Amino acid sequence: MRLIESGDVRLALFEEGDPGNPTILLVHGYPDTHRVWDEVAEILRERFHVVRYDVRGAGRSTAPRDHHDYDFDHLAADLVAVLEAIGKPRVHLVGHDWGSLQCWEAVTRPRVRARVASFTSFGGPGLDQAAAFMRYGKRREVLSQLTRSWYIGAFQTPVLPELAWRRLMPAALARTMHGEGIEPRPGHPADTLVRDGRNGLWLYRANMMNRMRVPGDPNVDVPVQLIETTRDIFVAPALLASVGQWVPRFWHRRVPAGHWAQRSHPGVVARMVAEFADHLEGAPAARGLRRARVAEGSKAFEDRLVVVTGAGSGIGRATARAFAAHGAEVVCADLDPAAAARTADEIVKDFAGTAHAVEVDVSSADQMETFAGNIAKNHGAPDIVVNNAGIAIAGGFLDHSLEDWRRTLDVNLWGVIHGCRLFAAQMVERGEGGHIVNIASMAAFTPSRPLPAYSASKAAVKMLSECLRADLAGQGIGVTVICPGFVSTAIARNATYRGAEVREAAVRGLAMRGYPPERVAAHVLRAVHRNEAVVPVNLEAQVGYALSRLSPGAMRAFARLTGTIRR
Repeated sequence: MRLIESGDVRLALFEEGDPGNPTILLVHGYPDTHRVWDEVAEILRERFHVVRYDVRGAGRSTAPRDHHDYDFDHLAADLVAVLEAIGKPRVHLVGHDWGSLQCWEAVTRPRVRARVASFTSFGGPGLDQAAAFMRYGKRREVLSQLTRSWYIGAFQTPVLPELAWRRLMPAALARTMHGEGIEPRPGHPADTLVRDGRNGLWLYRANMMNRMRVPGDPNVDVPVQLIETTRDIFVAPALLASVGQWVPRFWHRRVPAGHWAQRSHPGVVARMVAEFADHLEGAPAARGLRRARVAEGSKAFEDRLVVVTGAGSGIGRATARAFAAHGAEVVCADLDPAAAARTADEIVKDFAGTAHAVEVDVSSADQMETFAGNIAKNHGAPDIVVNNAGIAIAGGFLDHSLEDWRRTLDVNLWGVIHGCRLFAAQMVERGEGGHIVNIASMAAFTPSRPLPAYSASKAAVKMLSECLRADLAGQGIGVTVICPGFVSTAIARNATYRGAEVREAAVRGLAMRGYPPERVAAHVLRAVHRNEAVVPVNLEAQVGYALSRLSPGAMRAFARLTGTIRR
């Protein structure tokens, strides 16, 4: 630690890591100190020169004599003093909360802009950008942000906020952090919390109202990475989404975390900061960074990695092609390697896309472990997984052998379980969310005499999906179950029949229905985009789903009349 002068204050500056490496400058928010970055700094210092400082009036830094000297002019002067002390021509700037607000302001100033190679922001958009949002944003979204920002008005009042910091505010801060799964540790919250909290009130008083009434130019011409913490109670998603219009070189990433993501998810934050700095230093962009780039003309699933099982034909093939057409890199997995290769080749030929063919038996735990491990090793954690592989065995319950039941459940249910378990773990470890799509059937909610094993397996997939959706929501992972009705695929032709032979009738029936798998694929993409839970596809599935909820007795009566295959 060393002290540097900036006007009438002394700033406490902290450095670690090799000064010969690229420099990352971490700026804390209110009411924190540099210690809020401890976990992130520990990770980054292995590869970077990491610099932190306590802003004026916080931690070991002194406070200005005049409270009005917490304005942006003085904060920018502090940042310039820190940059001069570092002595590097360029640094990578990272700001959180008020640290982010002051950095947004500072990077518009020539003396700072010339020294900043990149800026990573989270927990606090710039006031100029926020003012534009308040003026031109949708009324409902603006009201949502104003509701979240009630405390800003409260901080403008005299005396009362200072009194609140004696007792109420420390306890409220502890409860808020506890709600994010963060517990106190040495250094955070700091021993100087009450003093820091009272001093920092002048950040709001000296800047907020004046700047919101008379905002500056919101345009920023340094590369900006915005990390949106999706459970942040202080910043509305719509406000963050509006920021990109002011930044030509803009990357927008999301972490399923609360306001203090550097405490709750330090590994994820450190990785994002490092990937951005590495890229601006000349390294190829990591996949997560590529898909985060906001640019005109980008496709909906640009640079997403999508894994589709049963991709050799039918719904799986159509879904793999649809994702590829919208910019995704697709892993086409199938029990039939030739069929998987055909789908992958079509993607390359028809869309100039990137696709990989893999042979895998989804019913085999060992094969799925190897398959998922190879995906992680060669491509990284997938963004979207579509568990589609399935089989059908038709016939009465007493005509089904024990092996029929085992095979149906192994593929239709255990294949989904393996895919969900293995890839959800990868998504959770990556810490950036994702989406899992499980293909079930209207048979999940419409009982049928000739499909006992198939219907049971699909009903289990539906319930599994709904359980997973609740379980993984906190990790930012969406789960959708797709329940198609009659679809013109080869499932009837490939099904195994027990008892009376109805193969030809089933094949003709699905062909006559004329509902192509490409339409199911469109529902899959839309469900991922909207994060839908249960999607019955086509008219008979929608009617069946509604009746299963409104009149289960009628569905049971109808089941006695059924005699065809659904999927």
